[in-house]
Amino acid sequence: MERSALLSRRRAGRTPSGAARALGVRHTTIGRRLAALEAALGVSLVVRHPQGVEVTPLGRRLLPLGEDLERAIEAMTALARSGTRRVRLALPTGFSPFFAERMAAFRKTCPDISLELTSGSRRVDLRHGEADLAVRIGTVADETLVARRLCVSGWSLYASRAYLDRHPMPIDPHQLSGHEIIGFHDSLAGVPGARWIEAYGKGATIVLRVAEMTEMLAAALGGAGLAVMPCMLAEPEPRMVRLTPDILGSHPVSLVYRREIGDEAPVRAVIRFVIAVVGDRAALIGGEPRRLAECGSRTTPVDLAK
Repeated sequence: MERSALLSRRRAGRTPSGAARALGVRHTTIGRRLAALEAALGVSLVVRHPQGVEVTPLGRRLLPLGEDLERAIEAMTALARSGTRRVRLALPTGFSPFFAERMAAFRKTCPDISLELTSGSRRVDLRHGEADLAVRIGTVADETLVARRLCVSGWSLYASRAYLDRHPMPIDPHQLSGHEIIGFHDSLAGVPGARWIEAYGKGATIVLRVAEMTEMLAAALGGAGLAVMPCMLAEPEPRMVRLTPDILGSHPVSLVYRREIGDEAPVRAVIRFVIAVVGDRAALIGGEPRRLAECGSRTTPVDLAK
């Protein structure tokens, strides 16, 4: 596993010290491992010179095979780990409270399963064993993974009462000119909120850009600006006011996992748990309104299929 990674680092960094830093080992270890690999294969994989190393043409041809072997070993490791009844579940930002409040009940029902939750906007790499299962928002394009549709995540337009003190109602979601808006980092350019702002935010002032939805909620609560954000985050917050009853955009929510672990009993138990938890919160996640301000006409969602 480390040998294919080693060759990859050689291709990118071209120095033993750079590869050593990337792999977290000494540069002398890098040299020994590379020499051992070349001796085992009976060929030269790199050309050594004072400035560093260059991967040989044969080394470049062998590299994809090494990377395939690395993925296979990591999948085997993950499969073996799943038999120990430890299951790691990765969640998008905002989902962890739904599961945290049900963990005691899960532990009572499945006391032999150690369920570990992680949360954040970064998409974990299931094929490389960063987690066993993941709840993902958006289209799942990887055909090597099983994707089970759970629900949809709805987005709408919100403002805090502090913001509305400065900009009284009504506010037209289709015409945001003259308003302050909380925007999105480039890494979130494809989410429904960013798409809506792109379509209807001309003439508005972007006061800041965020890469996490929790940061957007905090900024909106402080009155920084309008926010097009997931309903599941804003609806439970009493200081946030929803400015339209409509869903301005949506994404599918799916449970994703590697096919080879889907038959393991601990994994099946966690799959059932995820389906139950998300199912109970599907209306909130989808954007069912709880508190609506007096607002104008209904709106048209952004076409996310384009």
